Amino acid sequence: MSGSENLMPTILAVDDSTVMQGLVKQALGKDFRVLVTDNAVDALSMIYHEKVAVLLLDVSMPGIDGLELCRTVRSLPQFQKLPIVMLTARDGAFDKVQGRLAGATEYLTKPFDAEKLRLVVGKFINIC
Repeated sequence: MSGSENLMPTILAVDDSTVMQGLVKQALGKDFRVLVTDNAVDALSMIYHEKVAVLLLDVSMPGIDGLELCRTVRSLPQFQKLPIVMLTARDGAFDKVQGRLAGATEYLTKPFDAEKLRLVVGKFINIC
């Protein structure tokens, strides 16, 4: 790992699709250190051990879904201000409300525009 990678803000993408993980890495990899995992348990472990600047969550995952993970993260005092972006194929108004109620900072739908994802993530990095 190069020294510059340590200075890059870390983004954690939680998605059970390896294709989506790859797309997120492709969209953000030039400007950020992108970590990926496909489940909530590993995601919780990672946010404790890594200085994660932004958390990207898929809503639909086996086991603990993104909404439940979002609520769990929000219930932990040290992560109450962590920007959480729901990145999901569910684009109904009700889904967005559920995301906000769970504690999501932002809600993006798939397929996402890489430039828009960079802008949204960048907006949170600048306020960290």
